[in-house]
Amino acid sequence: MATSGSARRPATRPTKGLRRFFNYPRRGKGPIHRWIPSWRIVVGTVLGFFALGAGAAFAAYAATDVPDNLGNIKDQITTIYYADGVTPITTIQNEKRILVTYADLPDYVGNAVVASEDATFWTNAGVDPRGLLRALWTNLTTGARQGGSTLTQQYVERTKLDSTTSYTGKIREMIIALKVTRTTPKEEILEDYLNTIYWGRNVNGIGAAAQAYFGVDAKDLTPSQAALLAGIIPSPNNWDPDKNLTQAERRWTRSINRMHDQGYITDAQRAEAAFPAFNPRAEKTDALGGQKGYIRDLVVSEIGKMDQFKDDRLQTRGLSIYTTIDQNLQNKAVEIAQTAFTGDHPADPNRLSVSLVSMDPTNGELRTVYGGADYLGTLPNSKFNFATQGTSQGGSTFKPMTLLAALEDGHKLNETFNGNNRIPTPGWDDRGTGLGPRNFGGINYGTIDLVKATANSVNSVYAALNIEIGPQRTVDTAHKLGIPDSVDIPDVPSNVLGSASVSARDLATAYSTLAGGGYRVTPHVVREVKGLDGSLIYTGPTDRTREFAPENIAGVTYAMTRVIKEGSGKTEIKLDRPVAGKTGTSNDNYSAWFAGFVPQLVTVVGLHQEDPATHKVEPITGFGDKSWIKNGITGSTFPARAWNEFMEVALQGVDVQEFPPYTPPRPSPSPSQTPSETPTTEAPVEQPPADPLAGFVDVPGDLVGRQVSEVQHQLESLGLRVIPNAVANDKPKGTVLDVQPQGQKVPPGSSITVTVSTGKSDNGTSGGNTPPPTSTPTPTPDPSASSVIDPLTPPGQGH
Repeated sequence: MATSGSARRPATRPTKGLRRFFNYPRRGKGPIHRWIPSWRIVVGTVLGFFALGAGAAFAAYAATDVPDNLGNIKDQITTIYYADGVTPITTIQNEKRILVTYADLPDYVGNAVVASEDATFWTNAGVDPRGLLRALWTNLTTGARQGGSTLTQQYVERTKLDSTTSYTGKIREMIIALKVTRTTPKEEILEDYLNTIYWGRNVNGIGAAAQAYFGVDAKDLTPSQAALLAGIIPSPNNWDPDKNLTQAERRWTRSINRMHDQGYITDAQRAEAAFPAFNPRAEKTDALGGQKGYIRDLVVSEIGKMDQFKDDRLQTRGLSIYTTIDQNLQNKAVEIAQTAFTGDHPADPNRLSVSLVSMDPTNGELRTVYGGADYLGTLPNSKFNFATQGTSQGGSTFKPMTLLAALEDGHKLNETFNGNNRIPTPGWDDRGTGLGPRNFGGINYGTIDLVKATANSVNSVYAALNIEIGPQRTVDTAHKLGIPDSVDIPDVPSNVLGSASVSARDLATAYSTLAGGGYRVTPHVVREVKGLDGSLIYTGPTDRTREFAPENIAGVTYAMTRVIKEGSGKTEIKLDRPVAGKTGTSNDNYSAWFAGFVPQLVTVVGLHQEDPATHKVEPITGFGDKSWIKNGITGSTFPARAWNEFMEVALQGVDVQEFPPYTPPRPSPSPSQTPSETPTTEAPVEQPPADPLAGFVDVPGDLVGRQVSEVQHQLESLGLRVIPNAVANDKPKGTVLDVQPQGQKVPPGSSITVTVSTGKSDNGTSGGNTPPPTSTPTPTPDPSASSVIDPLTPPGQGH
């Protein structure tokens, strides 16, 4: 077969797959071009990356949801007011904001922000590409982070997201801004932006900013004022005109010019525009300092868990809470309390706590609640309100509760008891001695009635009375008066001396039932709550419940008035009107109280001291008057003086009101002769006043030294009750050693304590063979009791 003269190049196999696309080096090209990609490579790569980016963007757009967090911008400040309904105390809030609606604002207010912050706002799709490129260039060339955000993006950041400073966050912000712009009118976006932006001075939103800077509502802003607010948005704290006037003026000029250039104000408005006058920044104060924080806590504690206020509704619904707290009286309480820590002999504020509570007994409104000097102070536990959260032993403030229980059980104020110090008191069992409690100062009062025993706070009498009625009656009566059921009052004889620990508010509640004639009320600090629209949402509890017979309340009140006239309160209480009250001092002066009232107002003052390091209760250190330092702090010292000083102010302009009349009981008159059927014609004879002691029994004064059986028979024949008390003595067994009371008149049925010798001296020798008394003997003391502190030991000194 013939062949051509030139050899043919063998056919090559076609290139497949990647080799056809990435054909490097390219055949038939020069040494340089063979390595340059073909146009097919370039176009394909660009299209591929574009498709990939578009797909990723579409996926990101589709996957990004718009968070529904707009609710928080609608949160409104809840304001707490004093009792006058006008003076604000503090607020309960998440942020300080006053909502405005865009339609209520002049057009130039919103457009001032548009001109200053986002000139393309009304036309862009939520994102400004030119602004983004400018920000990207700044970020790449300077290393700084510039946002380039539109108003819509800023709105998204504040209402939909927490933070968008990262690149990922910015991308998400842009996507949400695009979506929001598609579904939300621009006016609504601008309205929400204006309501959320921070404007310095601790305010958010243009409503609060207008008030803070100019003292006007946002709808009344002038173009110049709007321009200033818009100009300082990027750095409101640093560009506040009160802090940096020069920079504020520059920012104002920039804003007002842009407003004019973009057509938002007229030539005339620009010509008339001048830098606006502004309010100085308020002195830096905290909304919870002083008494504010205590009152806020009281409000939240009282109503915060109710259905209509729970779940942060107090913080977000723009409520108006009107309290019962009288601002002048609250300030007076602060002033009075501070006198304990001033002067030549001040108390230690790190140790001593003063509490003062004043309450209206007719409706339960708390007029004053003082339990600490400064909620944000530097003292230990400064936020602790000792008037409501702290407790101390009530001391002799519990005696009126026992007296009321006794009157309810049928006892009378004119019943007499042995008021001597440390007398034998069967049932008291003071460490096995058989002796009753010690009277304050060790005073022997002799035979006295319950009025005098109350006036002088005689422990020995009240110990005997409490044993006679049963300590549980004191417990029940205290709770019925208003001492909370959560307060543990022991069912022991010494509870009459205030072994239970109570707060000043607890005591004020109990004493308000006395002041209210036996009606019990609920203590509260919230008078009413109104909604943002002025509608009434809540009113405080003002109902009264009858708990005690008025005649028994009148009897207790009468006895308590004698505390002021002749007893432990007479030195410091000097009001020229009827006053009832009671002092109270715990054992070793661990607490001191004065609780008293007039018909219109109850006030309680208390003192408590503890070690600030260990919080261990300790005796109150003497302070103030020299006599107080020498003799110790009792309820009749600082508490009584503080009570009087407070009430002098609280009762200014208040009518003098008498307590319900009390008629002391008298013995039933002797039966009259059988009336004649024939009427007499003799003129009536005026009878002399009845003898208040008529019908009383004379206790013989010659009973000591006689045999107990004889004495017992004689006393019982007079209708008197014999209470024997056996003691070791050298006298023959059964010899009467003492009788209390004796040689005086007592009401029929009174108890007479007869002390009888057991016939053995302390060394155990017999003193005779006379038989013991036939009445119930006193239980034999436990020999081991002297080495063990008996739980019944009285905690109160009773003064």
